[in-house]
Amino acid sequence: MALSEFDRALIEATQAGLPLVARPYEALGALLGVAGERVRERLAEMQAEGLIRRIGAVPHHYRLGWTANGMSVWDVDDAQVDALGERVGALAGVSHCYRRPRRLPLWPYNLFAMLHGRSRAEVEREARAVAELLGPACRGHDILYSSAVLKKTGLRLQAGARGAVLSGS
Repeated sequence: MALSEFDRALIEATQAGLPLVARPYEALGALLGVAGERVRERLAEMQAEGLIRRIGAVPHHYRLGWTANGMSVWDVDDAQVDALGERVGALAGVSHCYRRPRRLPLWPYNLFAMLHGRSRAEVEREARAVAELLGPACRGHDILYSSAVLKKTGLRLQAGARGAVLSGS
């Protein structure tokens, strides 16, 4: 699907985040020469069309004091992993949860859940709650703690030799 000139300008204006002001759509509208309501409408349309996935806040866990972040990995019975993964993903201490293929014999884990805490003890308490929820369907787990904060970005429009291209990390 080809992007209109307005779509491209709107994406470029929002790809680093919405302005941190009381009325961000109006601020973007002023930048783009349209009403703030048009910005809100077009973003909603782009979301409905699948051009953008979501609009939401992305907290910086470390700045909020959540410095003991750990990716918990779980070896869960394949017949139950989808249903149990839904329940794990709904836990308050889990920011994201997803299924991944095992890489046997070295990597038996098929369920991943990111846990956050102010200390490793908090993360380990969260992991115990996950283990309790998984019950006998879980054959093993581990916690892989973050050792560095990496810059994460969504897709970005970039001007290239052959027009705009998407990139991301």
